Amino acid sequence: MKNLLVVIIVIAITSVSGCAQNKKAVPDQVKTAFAQKFPDASNVKWDKENDAEWEAEFKMSGKEYSANFNLEGIWLETEFEISSNEIPDLVKAAIEKEFSGYKIEESEMSETAEGKCYEFELKMGKTEVETAINSKGELIKKESIKEKVDDGD
Repeated sequence: MKNLLVVIIVIAITSVSGCAQNKKAVPDQVKTAFAQKFPDASNVKWDKENDAEWEAEFKMSGKEYSANFNLEGIWLETEFEISSNEIPDLVKAAIEKEFSGYKIEESEMSETAEGKCYEFELKMGKTEVETAINSKGELIKKESIKEKVDDGD
């Protein structure tokens, strides 16, 4: 019985340390670039977005942000949620024109090297759409994300 307990403990420790070793470390150049761009960030949590990109989720000025950097530490994008009163009038007018009858479920500001845009999840009935509109009120992305079907499950 004692031997079984020792074997279980050794396996548990090995499993935990093995998992910790599989987690890749954030490259120093990415951390440095992040610290320079967001010196006031707090509660930073890193995640590998894909093979070429790291994402930091953090808080700053009372808001939750996410920022993406490539492996060389070049900033790619920052996103944060905005309230309806932070949406510019030109962008609101574009939503009303292009998506009459839809309700805003989520709204975010996205900033890249090319500029700012506003991203939305919109819903009307069982239809949901993701859209992006630039600061001039021009539609730059429209994508149906799902049509919910009530199949009784």
